[in-house]
Amino acid sequence: MRFGDDNDIKETQETQGDTQLEIEEKFEMINEELKRSPEVIKIAKELDVSDLNSIMHFGHEPAVEISKFADKILVNIKISNVENSGDMLKELTKIMSRFDKEELEEKPEGFFAKIFASGKQTIEQLLSKYQSLGGEIDRIYSRISAYNNEIVKTNKALEEMFAQNFDYYKELEKYTAACGLIINEIESEDIPYWEQRAGFGYGDDSVKFQEVRAALEMLKQRLHDLEMAKMVSLQTAPQIRIIQKGNYKLIGKIQSAFIITIPIFKNGLIQAVTLKRQKLIAESMEALDKATNELLLKNAENIKNQSIDIAKISGGESIKIDTLEKAWKTIMEGIEETDRIETENKKLRDMGVTTINRIKSEILLK
Repeated sequence: MRFGDDNDIKETQETQGDTQLEIEEKFEMINEELKRSPEVIKIAKELDVSDLNSIMHFGHEPAVEISKFADKILVNIKISNVENSGDMLKELTKIMSRFDKEELEEKPEGFFAKIFASGKQTIEQLLSKYQSLGGEIDRIYSRISAYNNEIVKTNKALEEMFAQNFDYYKELEKYTAACGLIINEIESEDIPYWEQRAGFGYGDDSVKFQEVRAALEMLKQRLHDLEMAKMVSLQTAPQIRIIQKGNYKLIGKIQSAFIITIPIFKNGLIQAVTLKRQKLIAESMEALDKATNELLLKNAENIKNQSIDIAKISGGESIKIDTLEKAWKTIMEGIEETDRIETENKKLRDMGVTTINRIKSEILLK
């Protein structure tokens, strides 16, 4: 296994550990808040345990809401615009592959003369090529910027969903706690009372005892259903966080490899080609100066000095070819890393969808 793979696994494990700790702390806070909550006691008192239909619908509303919420997350994951970045990265790869640093390097043995003598490529063709390349890079840069903004928007939406998920969980926990209170009361008070009366054979006490037992069993089943609904929330929370953190990794990579580097690379291209063109003009001027020098001997020394000065000024490079090559490599590495992160995020999203659908199916079968 490569060293990079080890780092990726370690980073993923640390991310999952942080996510689990954060979620456990939130659940613990909710549970502490709801202990002996007046609202929980009120919910328990409002349930008519003699009405089996009321028991069947106890906690139905928050259970349905958490199910709808899970569907909402699935839809958000499926329709997210950050899913289809592969084509954009492939297009950027093709554009970057057209960059050839040898075309911009200073060559010995009459490099400019060799180019123009062969007729294969004039300086104007070179300028046109890299001006066109700069325009294509601008277009990709705009799309990458929009892609970056889309990831930011998606993470904000996921953060809202994360908070909303805990609201639904808290509401379910209220009904679960209330259901537990009712079950404890029936088991400790009602069951012994009616069992004793049924043993004495008083009137319809045996029937009442059976009704209380039936209500108890139905409450236990309802408690189980509510616990299963809570599982959807428990499974959803870490999935949201994992997707978010994967997106933040993408944002970091886009910022460093694309948003910052691409404009530098594009401007460097234009400057390098322009300097090359200026140098050619300067060399032509120097040749003209030498020809004029033969005709105008009196002014030869002044013209010669001016030609040398112009050549020195025009020939200086503000952007080094090595800098362009390094910028190109950074962008290419960014493409590969972004593609890897996208693949990892897709796997995590698929796992999240599978987990949520499985738990929902278990709930619906109850």
